[in-house]
Amino acid sequence: MKTLALLLTVGLAAPAFADGHLPDLGGRTVTIATEDAYPPLQFKDPATGEAIGWEYDAMAEIAARLNITPVYENISWDAMIPAVSEGQMDMGMTGITIRDDRKEVVDFSDAYMRSEMVMMVRGEEDRFTDAAGFAANDDLLMAAQPGTTPFYVGVYDVLDGDEGNPRIKLFETFGATVQALRAGDVDLILTDGTAGNGYVEASDGALKIIGETLGTEDFGFIFPKDSDLVSAINAAIASMKDDGTIDALNRKWFLDYKLGG
Repeated sequence: MKTLALLLTVGLAAPAFADGHLPDLGGRTVTIATEDAYPPLQFKDPATGEAIGWEYDAMAEIAARLNITPVYENISWDAMIPAVSEGQMDMGMTGITIRDDRKEVVDFSDAYMRSEMVMMVRGEEDRFTDAAGFAANDDLLMAAQPGTTPFYVGVYDVLDGDEGNPRIKLFETFGATVQALRAGDVDLILTDGTAGNGYVEASDGALKIIGETLGTEDFGFIFPKDSDLVSAINAAIASMKDDGTIDALNRKWFLDYKLGG
């Protein structure tokens, strides 16, 4: 079973529409950039290959409430924020941490979820048990995606602050970092608890979480600057928190769903 210990839903946001009613966007098509490598938020069903997860269910609910038609486009993480910023996509989702530097190029929705950063290693790992132990052993390597929160936490909170540190091996997708970890090519991944717990649960003991958490992060959807979708999406998120839909999604994906089960 999944646990909600690393998942705290963010407090109720103020409705964006004073009369309390959600807008009707008339069936408008909304293109959404996804990565499909972040279980249980978004990933490919091992049995069917279908893209599923918490964010897909949330967007289906948002689409129904706002009368929009979502169209999903799979894209790598490092291309996602630039593509949305340049208006190639109407929005993006893949457990994106709300950060001030990213707000300079994209707009964020209100936070829909809060998660804690954790350390994921192979199940048999016994050379280190925390961030200090990893940092002290120059033979140990970390995998990360460039420009992500785990990358910066690894650079500045675990290692020496050098973004070119050769102990950090860069990969295009989160799934590729997990493959490298399992293959023994690297020794550590920093990730939010949502993705980390999803992979650990599906690994049959091949992966585990160690050490103390390294901080919290709020997740939001991203949009081109000044997008008129932001206020509507925020209103839908607020209504879903208010009526218990967010709690129901958390129960489904973090308690009831078993990846690969």
